[in-house]
This record gives sequence, structure tokens and C-alpha cells, in this order.
Amino acid sequence: MTPMEITGISKRFGETQALQDISFSIEEGELFGLIGPDGAGKSTLFNVLVTLIQPDSGTAKIWGYDLIKDYKKIRQIIGYLPGRFSLYGNLSCQENLEFFAKLYGESIDKNYKLIAPIWEQLYPFRNRKASALSGGMKQKLALCCALVHKPVILFLDEPTTGVDPVSRRELWDILTLLKTEKITVLVSTSYMEEATLCSRVGLIQFGKLLGSNTPIQIQNNYKGFIFAVHTDSIYQLLQGLQDFKHAQDFYAAGQQVNVVLNHLSEEQLLRSYLETAQVEIKNITQIQPTIEDCFIQLMKIEDK
Repeated sequence: MTPMEITGISKRFGETQALQDISFSIEEGELFGLIGPDGAGKSTLFNVLVTLIQPDSGTAKIWGYDLIKDYKKIRQIIGYLPGRFSLYGNLSCQENLEFFAKLYGESIDKNYKLIAPIWEQLYPFRNRKASALSGGMKQKLALCCALVHKPVILFLDEPTTGVDPVSRRELWDILTLLKTEKITVLVSTSYMEEATLCSRVGLIQFGKLLGSNTPIQIQNNYKGFIFAVHTDSIYQLLQGLQDFKHAQDFYAAGQQVNVVLNHLSEEQLLRSYLETAQVEIKNITQIQPTIEDCFIQLMKIEDK
């Protein structure tokens, strides 16, 4: 059985079209990442899929259950970690975990193996109130509570936002381990580099799904060749590129400007043009497209 099938989900809030005809499916044990910036529609889609709000149109099946008619059954078999910390801050870590286990009619011991890698890190702080935990520890506790009943599908809405780099890495290591338990994971993030840690990713912007595939295939589908141009005068370089007709696109990326060319042979034309334009350049190197580069390209194609 396919854990999740989404067809034509749309949602509007007043004049804002939050979701537009979203369709994709997720296989059992897959770690599917929904990648997009703030305001792209990720949280709205999660709220629909975990049955907190109803879509205006479209359908979804969660483990064969209808999103609307079978919402009570769906709530029993999923785990959900929302974007904001939603556990009981005045309860201890131990009390929160016991509460959520009882809520689903389970015991901590029954599925302890599943949460052990996370809970063992929290155990020294088991009597500390949840509100007193660090950001990373709060997310680990929330993940324990979402897993304590061994859900068939786990929804994680931006679990690493505001979390330190070490805790971010640890959380992704835990998500990867869940594949061995055949738990299907749908995770959203605005960190483009986290896309490479997923089995497949869906790129979302302005409520539209721009594309979905494996990270490698998305990068392989990139149209054109990227050259990183390094300079101490990024603004001057961006201005100078305005009249370079061979550039498919160009944009600042950290301490460099990425220039997208249609053909490799146009590199020499780029070098000659910048020399004529008297833009001081340190070096120009060809680079492989990242998920962020692919996202930018798909977004601009969608805008045309």
C-alpha cells in the first residue's frame, strides 16, 4: 500500500492562494523532503495532511484512509511535529513522554527501541521541565513524543529551524535511521542543503509544486552551465553583467556571483566581456548546480 497519495490539493485564505493543485505520492519507508522558503505553503500543506484544516479541493489518502471521511483513523496512525514547540512546558521530559504514550493507548516500553537513540540523550534531563530545554533538546523531545506510538507516517514541519548545527545533524541522522523501521517520513525545511539528505524532494514556492525527484536527478536536470565568478566588487560585477547577452541568468551567491551560460564554449566570451567591462575578477570556475541553483531556475521558469 502506498502510504500517501495527494491529488490536486488546493487551499485559499481570503485573497491568498496558499496551495495550488498539489499532487505527489510517497512510498513506504521513504524520507521525502518538502523544500521551500518561508511562505511557500509548506506548513499549510502539513496542516491539511494531518487533518487540522480541510482543503478547498483535491483529495488525499493516508495509508488508504480518506483525508476527510477517515480523519479520526488518520490521527491514530500518524506522528506530527509542528513548526512551533507544542509540548507542555510545565511538564518534565518524562511526564510529556508518558502523556503522549497514554494518549495513543501505548506504553513507553513497547516502542522504546524506536526512541532509544533520542531518549538516551534526553535521559539525564528527564526531570527538567520542557520549557527549560535548549532548542535542540526541545526538538528531540518533541520527536520522541511523535514516535512513541510508532506511527506509520511521521510529519515534521521544519524541525531544524532555529536549531544549532550539531543538533540539526543529529536530527537528520535519526530520520535516516527511521528508514530501517519502515516509517515513512515527510519533512519540510527552508534549508536547501538538507535536500540532499532526502530520498526524494519536492520543491515548493507560492503554493505550487515546482517539481519532485531525487536530489541527484533534480541536479542532473539543470539546464545550462554555472560559472562561479569571484570578485571583491560583487555589486559592480552584477551591474556589469546586465549587458552580457550570453548569460541565461546571474545572481549573487555568498562571496561570488553565479553566471549561467547555455554552452561551455561561452566561458571565453564571459572572460573577454568582463575584461572589456573593466570588472576586477579574482577567478572564474565552473561549478556543479546545487539544489538551491535548481530551485532558482525552476522558480524563474514558473514566473515566465
